[in-house]
Amino acid sequence: MLVEPGAVAWVDVVLPRSDPLWDDDVGRAFWWLGETWRLALASLDVKGAEVHRGGVVTSRWSSKVCFAGLGPGEVTVEGRKVVGMAQRRTRNGALFQCAVPLRWEPQRLLDVLVLGTEERARAAAVLDESAVALDASVDEVEAALVAQLPP
Repeated sequence: MLVEPGAVAWVDVVLPRSDPLWDDDVGRAFWWLGETWRLALASLDVKGAEVHRGGVVTSRWSSKVCFAGLGPGEVTVEGRKVVGMAQRRTRNGALFQCAVPLRWEPQRLLDVLVLGTEERARAAAVLDESAVALDASVDEVEAALVAQLPP
């Protein structure tokens, strides 16, 4: 994910280990947050959002571009990622880092990768279809998520 001003809504969510939403399974631990994001997106009139409840799905490019892969709890629309997540854990709790692209410009990502001409063309074809940008502001995205968070 190329993080630039106004191009991504970045939201951190902290969950203490004592919270009823806590799950010791690292993959399942994302599911509640993915569902919360799905509801937030629905409130922003995003239709057909789905929470990925399977394992990690990698592609040739996912080691370089996180939105070219898919992980548990991440949210897609028509198979394209719209919410990416990472998780950091300690014995006290978890930090979930969430990214929602407000602009998806794979060519900008490719500008920072060192690739040959043919490899760049292959990457562009995959990345164009791997994610979708949300037509909303950072404030709208954050407000929609906060409105859906469990008490």
